[in-house]
Amino acid sequence: MSTVKQILDTKEQAIWSVAPEETIFSAIQLMADKRIGAVLVMENNHLTGIFSERDYAREVILKGRSSKETPVRAIMTREVITIPSSHRIDDSLSLMTVHRIRHLPIVDKDQVVGIISIGDLVKMVISEQHSTIEHLENYIKG
Repeated sequence: MSTVKQILDTKEQAIWSVAPEETIFSAIQLMADKRIGAVLVMENNHLTGIFSERDYAREVILKGRSSKETPVRAIMTREVITIPSSHRIDDSLSLMTVHRIRHLPIVDKDQVVGIISIGDLVKMVISEQHSTIEHLENYIKG
């Protein structure tokens, strides 16, 4: 089975992040500009949280907070689940399903090396299934 590293090798290498003191508005603007659903919250090159569209909907819109005045620190998810790049794709999917998360930071030796989404994992699984089907069809055809 494939590992998360194989997904990272095919993705853009940029890691989009904001500082905890930045406003929610600036985090949302970055997410819109980069067409991503979550950003890492980094302080001194250390992962301190993650902020997603879901956080915005639940903690800003529904609670009437101001996105231009509230810092990301106030609503970010602090207990960030991470995995190493050697983690298997099927195990990663299971982890994301159990914890009901859509984005998973990849950390090797205390260094953030990327982030994957549930969509990245599903795309890889589908690709592997197509490859297996093609291989079996060729085997049957002889």
